[in-house]
Amino acid sequence: MALNIGGLLNAVVSHAMASGHYERVNQHEPANPPGHGLTCSVWADRITAIRSSGLDSVTALVVFNVRTQSPMFDPPDAIDPTMVAAVDALCGAYASDFELGGLVRQVDLLGAYGQPLDVRAGYLQQDGTKYRVMDIALPCIVNDLWTEAP
Repeated sequence: MALNIGGLLNAVVSHAMASGHYERVNQHEPANPPGHGLTCSVWADRITAIRSSGLDSVTALVVFNVRTQSPMFDPPDAIDPTMVAAVDALCGAYASDFELGGLVRQVDLLGAYGQPLDVRAGYLQQDGTKYRVMDIALPCIVNDLWTEAP
């Protein structure tokens, strides 16, 4: 078996697109400024083997970074409420689609295998423009990813 990265990315991205909060949704970390309005970018952050399944296959923790990004605009008091509403919608969607349409065993909401669902806020300077960002660490458990040799 192999990691269905295309299917997983599509599942994570489809929730952002369906939320109605974003002007654009990317399947990569942007190297250039994303433009005006809210942007969501999704990329694989790390893949770690975990102790979970039988002796003949490896289960993995696949963590996606889901970034909500907005240029700083006036009034500044509106930036965080707008971003938190978008992030809240995504966290709710990932919690309710616990298996991402059957592609994963679970979204590891509480961090049974290390990384829980987590949101971190910060700022990013890109090409002279300051952005407010909120990054969601989205941990997914994928069963029986690689076959082990005896």
